[in-house]
Amino acid sequence: MKLLFICNQNKNRSKTAEEIFKDKFETKSAGLYNISPVTENQISWADKIVVMEDFQRSEIAKRFPKQYIKKQIISLEIPDIYNYNNPELIKMLKSKSNLF
Repeated sequence: MKLLFICNQNKNRSKTAEEIFKDKFETKSAGLYNISPVTENQISWADKIVVMEDFQRSEIAKRFPKQYIKKQIISLEIPDIYNYNNPELIKMLKSKSNLF
C-alpha cells in the first residue's frame, strides 16, 4: 500500500511518519505550506493519504478537488508541537497506525 503523509511543512510529523513506516508500506511525505508543496502527482500516487490535522484534509479538498473525492484521507489529529523523530511523536504515530 502507498501512503502519503502530509503535514504543514514536511519537516517533522510527516517526515517522521514516512521514515518509521517505510519498511511496512511504500511511503512518501509532503507539506502544504512549504517551498515545494504537495503536488497533484503525489496525491494521485497514494492509495491513502494521512494528514496530521483535520484542517489539512480541507486544504487538500480545496487544492485537488478531483483527486480528493477518490481518496481515503485519514486524520491522525497530531498537533504541530513535535520535532523530527521525537520519541513521543513516534509513539503517537505507531499507536495510530491501526487507522491505516
